[in-house]
Amino acid sequence: MDKEKTSMLALCVEAGKMNVKHVPRPEAKDGQLLIKVAATALNRADLLQKRGLYPAPPGESEILGLEASGVISGVGPGVKGNWTLGSKVMALLGGGGYAEYVAVPEELVMEVPSHLSLYEAAALPETWLTAHQLLHFIAKVRPNETVLIHAGASGVGTAAVQLVRLSHAIPVVTTGSPEKIRFAEQIGAALGINYKEEDISEKVLQFTKGKGADVILDCIGGNYWEKNISSLAVDGRWVLYGTMGGKTSDGDLLGKLLRKRGHLLCSLLRSRSLQYKAELVQSFTQQVLPHFKSTDSPLRPVIDSMFSMEDAEEAHQHMEANKNIGKIIIKIGKP
Repeated sequence: MDKEKTSMLALCVEAGKMNVKHVPRPEAKDGQLLIKVAATALNRADLLQKRGLYPAPPGESEILGLEASGVISGVGPGVKGNWTLGSKVMALLGGGGYAEYVAVPEELVMEVPSHLSLYEAAALPETWLTAHQLLHFIAKVRPNETVLIHAGASGVGTAAVQLVRLSHAIPVVTTGSPEKIRFAEQIGAALGINYKEEDISEKVLQFTKGKGADVILDCIGGNYWEKNISSLAVDGRWVLYGTMGGKTSDGDLLGKLLRKRGHLLCSLLRSRSLQYKAELVQSFTQQVLPHFKSTDSPLRPVIDSMFSMEDAEEAHQHMEANKNIGKIIIKIGKP
């Protein structure tokens, strides 16, 4: 058999570094679609997995990459949807996006809105599904509520700002530079707080006239717990989905949270069941994706930069330095 039809190029981690190598090409198994990947996008999980701190769940590819866009190149047995070879799609992955081909359960595949390029579409699945999950499956945000979004210029942050507005709620963001604050406000943030220079809780309480934030989306954890509880409204929902600021907390966290009658909700997406992810994709496809399907859409993927497959290490360094506003794209194949 022709080697080119049984192998593919992929970014493989060796000693904490990524190298382009030939690896076996996956096949579309029962209920799966095979996607010829045009692009993937970086997530913080990729940085952790590369350092051996966030292994792939059982049964998932060891190759990095939690999202991808491309075209359908194969349809496995048992597929129920009316999928066509060559159709432009994007997908949520458990791994495998840093490669020329990836096999995905059809439930996690979405059509690309016609006016978006495949490079733009690569910026959607993981971050927008995460933001949708946090706001609607976990926090159950309601109109006119104030939502405090940490890392408001990140991929999830920029998606969350737009989704909060779509829900007729009020987004407030924290970020680390005037440039990032200006951008967050341009896409809909009602207030930007520079955590390096300003007191977060003081600004939130001032903005909400003493009430506090109804919902907090927190990817920092650790050293932010006091800021979060001080910023939280009575009966508010604090949603923890990352621990960039550390995994431990010292002090009267539980006592102060109890006095606020606060709800501490924790969520990850990658380790969820296929059924949960399928329900999330279906909800997003019905409630959010239609808003992307026009050139004057109020929603847009925010892309910071694009890197070639060979420059993936540079892309990772760009994210590690917290330089990005929105998503960092790695181009794998031709769009």
